[in-house]
Amino acid sequence: MSTLEILFYALSAFVIISAIMVLVSKNPIHSVLWLILVFFAISGHYILLNAQFLAIVNIIVYAGAIMVLFLFVIMLMNVKQENEFKKHLLVKFIGVLSGGSFLVLLVALVKQTVQLQGQKVLLKEGNIGLIHPLGKALFTDYVVPFEISSVLFLSAMVGAVIIGKK
Repeated sequence: MSTLEILFYALSAFVIISAIMVLVSKNPIHSVLWLILVFFAISGHYILLNAQFLAIVNIIVYAGAIMVLFLFVIMLMNVKQENEFKKHLLVKFIGVLSGGSFLVLLVALVKQTVQLQGQKVLLKEGNIGLIHPLGKALFTDYVVPFEISSVLFLSAMVGAVIIGKK
């Protein structure tokens, strides 16, 4: 096995363990922290696929901004163990049923991918996920939609400031 394959399997195991810890953790703040680790490991997968831009955006947007928002919401809600409601038997049954259905779907998908095992995935080759080709495409082929979206974002920021001043 190559170094990239070992790194892929290590990151995958880390993602699975962290995702399980998100579900198992009793403290919601610990769950959010485990989810941040999941996002960092997924960014590692993006880097292995030569998609550095996606990896950086994933870290900045998801692991940074959205998880900080989740943390603040959880801390402001002041969730405590004694305030949690007891789950009814029907809710537990529906959860087990939906989880089992999802597991059956995953097993069926894995069985279908056995046909594709002979094909190799290109790692660290090409320039599809790099920032330079993305910037070149944005400022040559898609310059008009890019500029229209920038004007839209600017007007949204001005509107947010005006609403916030009141």
